[in-house]
Amino acid sequence: MNRNPWQTAHAAGDLRAHVRACVDAFERHPPERTRLKEAAVTVIVTENDAGTPVFVLTQRASKMRNHAGQWALPGGRIDPGEDAATAARREIEEEIGITIAEHDLFGPLDAYVTRSGYAITPFVAWAAPGARFTLSPAEVQALHLVPLTDLDRPDSPQFIDIPESDRPVIRLPIMDRHIHAPTAAVLYQFREVALHGRDTRVAHLEQPVFAWK
Repeated sequence: MNRNPWQTAHAAGDLRAHVRACVDAFERHPPERTRLKEAAVTVIVTENDAGTPVFVLTQRASKMRNHAGQWALPGGRIDPGEDAATAARREIEEEIGITIAEHDLFGPLDAYVTRSGYAITPFVAWAAPGARFTLSPAEVQALHLVPLTDLDRPDSPQFIDIPESDRPVIRLPIMDRHIHAPTAAVLYQFREVALHGRDTRVAHLEQPVFAWK
């Protein structure tokens, strides 16, 4: 069976080292816009009970004021006095109840600027297999451990033209649903950079209109 680099690394027990090396080698581009609100999210890589490499995907609580019920990565707004890495680790603990050590937080990748005026800084993290998640009911209504192979599906990514923008909308087929930007843009760059070691940018990729607010 032909394996890609990250699958080869996993088979050799070196997936964490592979992801870290790829992220460390990535040259981050700052956002072109300034005076943005700032947030941080994290792509958390781990293994499920069967030893399959997975990442953490959450569904926002249905009663949240903004983007209720949408699929997202653990994260949120950066508080005054925090840096992005501190905010990322805090949000992980608050939302899904696990602690990421400083040496297990890699990154960052490129900040993705949203239509609502946020610069979202994505990190990549490693969580030891067997982590037990405790969800904050005010923020998270569901958590899935999604196989990394979902990001390498032959029908992914998908780019869609819309009349409201001259930029392509990105979406990723994951599990039995479609994930849209900003989460889709972050996951796509994670796939390209952290799994395949490719210098791929996502700032030009659009969100669907329903996510513009």
